[in-house]
Amino acid sequence: RTRTEAKLASIWAEVLRVPRVGVRDNFFALGGHSLLAMQVVSRMRAELETEVPLRVLFEATTVEALAERLERSSRRFPSRLMRTSRDAPRALSFAQQRLWFIDQLDPGTALYNVPVVVRLEGMLRQDVLERALSEVSRRHEALRTTFAQEQGQTIQVIHAKADLPLVVLDLQGLESTRRDEEARRRVEQEVLKPFDLQSGPLSRAFLVKLGEQEHVLAFTMHHIVSDGWSVGVLVREVSALYAAFAEGRPSPLPELPVQYADYALWQQQTLLGDVLRREVDHWKQKLSGAPPVLELPTDRPRPAVRGNAGAVQRFRWPASFEKGLRALARREGASLYMVLLAGWQALMSRYSGQSDISVGSPIAGRTRAEVEGLIGFFVNTLVLRTQVEGDKSFQALLAQVRETVLDAQEHQEVPFEKLVEALQPERSLSHTPLFQTLLALQNVPMEEARLPGLVLKPVELEGRTSKFDVSVFFTETAQGLSGAVEY
Repeated sequence: RTRTEAKLASIWAEVLRVPRVGVRDNFFALGGHSLLAMQVVSRMRAELETEVPLRVLFEATTVEALAERLERSSRRFPSRLMRTSRDAPRALSFAQQRLWFIDQLDPGTALYNVPVVVRLEGMLRQDVLERALSEVSRRHEALRTTFAQEQGQTIQVIHAKADLPLVVLDLQGLESTRRDEEARRRVEQEVLKPFDLQSGPLSRAFLVKLGEQEHVLAFTMHHIVSDGWSVGVLVREVSALYAAFAEGRPSPLPELPVQYADYALWQQQTLLGDVLRREVDHWKQKLSGAPPVLELPTDRPRPAVRGNAGAVQRFRWPASFEKGLRALARREGASLYMVLLAGWQALMSRYSGQSDISVGSPIAGRTRAEVEGLIGFFVNTLVLRTQVEGDKSFQALLAQVRETVLDAQEHQEVPFEKLVEALQPERSLSHTPLFQTLLALQNVPMEEARLPGLVLKPVELEGRTSKFDVSVFFTETAQGLSGAVEY
């Protein structure tokens, strides 16, 4: 009906992956959630040149209402993220600086390895797979990056060579009963091998041949050049490239508009001075006076120096239960993520006997449409603090959590490392700063990998490390919510 409504309907349809959106359709009833809302905001920034707080999508949940809000609001034009010269030394992003610092303190740890392991059933063309992996490496500078010290500064070094060799282990000579066991052992060894951030490479591919039509592929990246969203990008691109190369066609993928080094420079140039001070002051106000430690009733005393050894307990909630949680979220104008977070904070309060509960939560950090297709380290960690009062209803707690989450997402540009630096929490080797428990809902865009002539099945590895005292990870699946508690 209006140009703005038409543009918004087009953006919603693209993000929600639906054929069309009516002006009175509800964003959340169509399958929207916080992460998709963030993608809508970033596309509005790019295509309508307007800056909109995330909370507006939770308040104006139809195209009609959102267009009306836009017409009334004063437009702010965001700073553009553009490709930059490769001549000057390339700075690290704030998140990369933190991982570099951690690696200097504790080199050779596998804690920040990001593995993807799949079983391939069918006729695999190894040469085509190798070519597809090398093309992904050529497209994404992050996969060709190492790190160096130059005049007291750490810089990114981007290498021209894009080859990503496939290391192959042939187990066909073993008895069939031993093959799977040995493959799992060798793959677990492979994904736990540490990376050297200075000499690289910071990604590697490992193929185990179990039979003519049976393979296991493990692809491992260091977190300093990747994150969970990057895994989805990798799977999508390898699928498209393998299919094209297998048929003798060229790459169907368009060249990327920007690279990770451009984002790192943009972040350094935009998040400084008064802007950074204002954002940090906001977080100081939110988190000042929070208890330094969540006192969970553990079976052993907390050690003086915390280790990273851990284990994982998996579970699944049926689709009917998930449906009930979503219905509750809709009634309260919240998202499934907010309902899960409120439940987790209530549980942590009950176990610890504390009412002031801070939980860490990863956020994709891809607030610009230009970086949605990049492999790189964008994820940030938000600290979400809630007062759990025993005499209040769960609805009241959810309303508070909703407000906390929307406020945190509006101020998500402050990197967690800058927050720790500014707040200067009580430093202790026995626990992590600002929070010791984490909750994540994994709803980043994950394409199902499809390679012609092959059936792909994800392989779940046994977690042996834990970054925090206890973390809970939820993943949306067709069968319901699957979960994992890491401790």
